[in-house]
Amino acid sequence: MDLTEEHRALVGAVRDFVARECGTREQRDRLTDGGKEVHSPELYAKLAELGWLGIAIPEQYGGGGLGMVDLCLFLEETSYGQAPIGGFGVSMISASAYERFGTEEQKRTILGGVVRGRVEAISMSEPGAGSDVAALVCRADERDGGYVINGQKTWCSEAHAADHILLIARTSSAGTKHQGLTQFMVPADAPGLEIRDIETMGGREVSDLFFTDCFVPADAVVGTPGQAWNQLMTGLNLERMIIAAMMLGTARRAFDDTLAYVKEREQFGQPIGRFQVLRHRLADLATEIECCRLLVYDVAAKIDADPDTPLPREASMAKLKTSEVAKHAALEGMQMLGGYGYATEYGMERLLRATLPATVFGGSSEIQRDIIGKTFGL
Repeated sequence: MDLTEEHRALVGAVRDFVARECGTREQRDRLTDGGKEVHSPELYAKLAELGWLGIAIPEQYGGGGLGMVDLCLFLEETSYGQAPIGGFGVSMISASAYERFGTEEQKRTILGGVVRGRVEAISMSEPGAGSDVAALVCRADERDGGYVINGQKTWCSEAHAADHILLIARTSSAGTKHQGLTQFMVPADAPGLEIRDIETMGGREVSDLFFTDCFVPADAVVGTPGQAWNQLMTGLNLERMIIAAMMLGTARRAFDDTLAYVKEREQFGQPIGRFQVLRHRLADLATEIECCRLLVYDVAAKIDADPDTPLPREASMAKLKTSEVAKHAALEGMQMLGGYGYATEYGMERLLRATLPATVFGGSSEIQRDIIGKTFGL
C-alpha cells in the first residue's frame, strides 16, 4: 500500500516525537521506573495534548475520525520507538465496544476520556476461561434496580491505570454458554472491586479482579443484556489489528538493533554481519518483516473500505504472522548479539519480553490458526 502525503506526515511527526521524548534508554527508564511500568502517564498526557490518542475516535467525541490505516501507522511507530504507552491499545479496544453499543452518555464518557488521555480496560478472561472465553462464570445478578457482581477475572491489562473496566459477566445460565453474557461499564474504584497486580517478567501490566457484591446500576449495561458474545465478535478485527501493528513495529526495532550491532561487532578480523550464516538469517528476517508490513496494511485498507465487514481470516492472519515474526526477530537478535543480547544494557531482552505475550493475548497463535482453518471449512 502506498502511503498518502498525510500518512507520511503522520509517521514523520510521531517518529520525531518518540525519538525526542523517549528515544534513549535513560529517558525510557525515567518514564517507566527502570522498566517496571509499561505505561507512562507523563508521556501519555503529551500524546493527548497533540490529539494523537483520539486518532481513530469519531470527531463528535473530540477525536480525529481517522481509520485503521492511520491507527496502525501510529501503533507501528510508537512500538518501534518503544514508547511506554501500554494503556493505549486496550483503551482503543474498549472504546470500540462503547462506540458500537454504548449509550450516548457512555460514549461521551469513555470516548471523550480516551481522547483526553484516560485509560480504559476490558476484562474477559477468568482462571477457568482463557481461550474458551465463553466458559466464564463471573456473575452479575439483577437486584435493587441494578446488578450485583461476584466472581474473579484475571489477566486484565492496565486495570490498575484504568478509569473503568468493561466487564463481561454472566447474567443468565439458560441456553448455550455463549448466551446470557452481558457487558458492564464498571468504575475502577467501585466498592466491592479489588484490583490486584499479577507479577510478570514484563513489569506491571496485568491484574486479577475480585468482585464481592459489587453493585452497578442498570444503566451500566453496555449494549443488549445477554448479547455480549455477539457484541464481542464485532470487535475482533480491531483487537487483532492493534496487536499486529504493535508487533510489526517491535519486529522492525529488533531487526534494526540487530543489524546495527552486527555491522559494528568484529570477530575474526571482520564485522560479524559479513559472515554468510548471519547475513542469510538477516535476509530471511527482513523478508518476513516486509511480508508482515504488506499483510497488515492490506487488511487495514480493507477494514477502512468497509468497517462493518468481519474479516476473521485476514485479521487472524495478520495477528498470527506479526506476533510470531516479532518473537522470532527478538530471539534471533539475542542470538546474534551473543552475551549482550542477554544483558539489559542493550535492550534486546526487553524487546523479547515484549513479544512473547503477543503470541498469547488477544487469542493465542493456536487459536488464530484454528480460526483461519475454520474459514476454509475445516
